[in-house]
Amino acid sequence: MGLQIERLDVAIQGIDILREVSLSVPENTMAGLIGANGAGKTTLIRTVMGLLPARSGRIRFGGEDLPNKGAHERARLQISYMPEDRRLIPDLTVTENMLLPAWAVGIKDADQRLDWIYSLMPEIADFGKRKALQLSGGQQKLVALGRALMPGRRLILLDEPFEGVAPVLARRLSSVLDDLRNEGLTILLAESDDTHSAELVSQHYRIERGTIVEDTATASA
Repeated sequence: MGLQIERLDVAIQGIDILREVSLSVPENTMAGLIGANGAGKTTLIRTVMGLLPARSGRIRFGGEDLPNKGAHERARLQISYMPEDRRLIPDLTVTENMLLPAWAVGIKDADQRLDWIYSLMPEIADFGKRKALQLSGGQQKLVALGRALMPGRRLILLDEPFEGVAPVLARRLSSVLDDLRNEGLTILLAESDDTHSAELVSQHYRIERGTIVEDTATASA
């Protein structure tokens, strides 16, 4: 069934941010959400994650009405997201940062999941014992993705994953996302343009001033 958002309205401190936003990301596919800074991409993702309340509308994933679930329940539904600013804990090691979601919600096969993440991105296994603050911005993006994959086995939301990343690491991240698509995850990828996502996604949604203004299928489906 995938992710289904219908006529979603969100206001922050009385100011309308999202207006009747509707989009659909079928199960096991990747869709892009394209828009300039301030268009509403992060607000949409944070609302799906239960971090902001919806004023009206519907959000469903896998038959579940997400607004009826607490934010902490998203991990148990195997939903996760990678924030634009990474939000790693600087003094924890890479491995500790990635295990944090498992400790928080009691993921029982965390070690096996970590092995899978390291097999997907062996370069982060190489500096698993280093503290997050010792990594470059691009390396931190890979670690943040790895952390999101710990609970995010069905749906993952990516907020500007390529922002501030050097070209070589952007290409590596694109390769990892392609692998994830082939692994069967449902992915919503938010970014300011489709430079990196054009060949990855099967659908583009363009958002402007909190409203979806374009819905375009791509040839990569």
